[in-house]
Amino acid sequence: MTAYDYLICGSGIAGASMAYELAPHGRVLVAEQEERHAYHTTGRSAAMYIESYGNASVRMLTAASRAFFDSPVEGFADYPLLSPRGCLNIANEGQLAALDALAEEIGATRAEFREIGGDEARTMVPVLRQEAVARAVFEPNACDIDANGLHAGFLRMARARGAEFRLNARVERIDRVASGWRVGLAGGDTVEARIIVNAAGAWCDRVAALAGAAPLGLAPKRRTAILIDPPTDVLIAGWPTVIDVNEQFYFKPEAGRLLASPADETPSEPVDAAPEEFDVALCVDRIQTAAYLPVRRVVRAWAGLRTFAPDRTPVFGYDPTVPGFFWFGGQGGYGMQTAPAAARMGGALARGLGVPADLADRGLKAKAFSPARFEAGAVSPTATRLGLAQ
Repeated sequence: MTAYDYLICGSGIAGASMAYELAPHGRVLVAEQEERHAYHTTGRSAAMYIESYGNASVRMLTAASRAFFDSPVEGFADYPLLSPRGCLNIANEGQLAALDALAEEIGATRAEFREIGGDEARTMVPVLRQEAVARAVFEPNACDIDANGLHAGFLRMARARGAEFRLNARVERIDRVASGWRVGLAGGDTVEARIIVNAAGAWCDRVAALAGAAPLGLAPKRRTAILIDPPTDVLIAGWPTVIDVNEQFYFKPEAGRLLASPADETPSEPVDAAPEEFDVALCVDRIQTAAYLPVRRVVRAWAGLRTFAPDRTPVFGYDPTVPGFFWFGGQGGYGMQTAPAAARMGGALARGLGVPADLADRGLKAKAFSPARFEAGAVSPTATRLGLAQ
């Protein structure tokens, strides 16, 4: 029976990035239930880098990831991971209070932005309706992320560091043994591991149950996206991402077409998500209310699951009652843009270390991400011993 130091459940962006961080420090196996990597959320992401996106903890992780995106380690990617895009947060007359709040929040992150009037916003994106944009907040440093390049880079570099990957290897049984864990995989294979890293996305709570850990209430939520043709004789390549300030929709250029979403968050079971006709129609209606975008056809529609913790902050840390079981989930819609810093933090905590100094200097604290935060405010002895109670 093969023994590992770390068994990582899931090979999406969470599992791949953790494998990259942990492989130099022990023998790593990544078990993926599907027949290919990035089958679920990672492969369906709109993949934007926007420093104002998410709550305060997410924003700090995003900002801390920028240096990696700009200068990844040698051999990680053949092309830049980020492409300049910009982000235009728009507000109509009834949404100006929300826009003011957003500007204040972005200012607190020290990210670059400027407030602009409706006329300037419509100069950037001429199809915007006048009544849809009274004012806007523009973030010039927002970018598109090469999602495939980012994920493939983590996979490739993790393998180069010695990590092993198995596809069609759903975790079916987890038993406690003296050395840590004995794990039964689909197909009948059994392995042992000192530590289990639960990076299973929408399936995180189910994997936890197999190990005897209490669920944290990580909730998968479906999000829909569509691809449409742009208006004829309109140059869209230079448009920024356009987001409604209350996040009722967004759209952005994507390979000569427009990618749009109603920004839905429909509760779902962990499944192979598929778009619903109502959500596709809702998307079309919302973007046409805000912009002159005739939709002659929907070229493609798809859906993915974004999994959130109850407080919408990711969960990184050892389970407070089950030794050797490490949570790395709940990234919501922020998994791509936070991946470099999140994996560095998660990898350090999984090794029993504290938060890396440069991340701590940004205000990132293990306690804010620990699963122990859901235990009536108490931090467990396990978390304290492993340096999580900071």
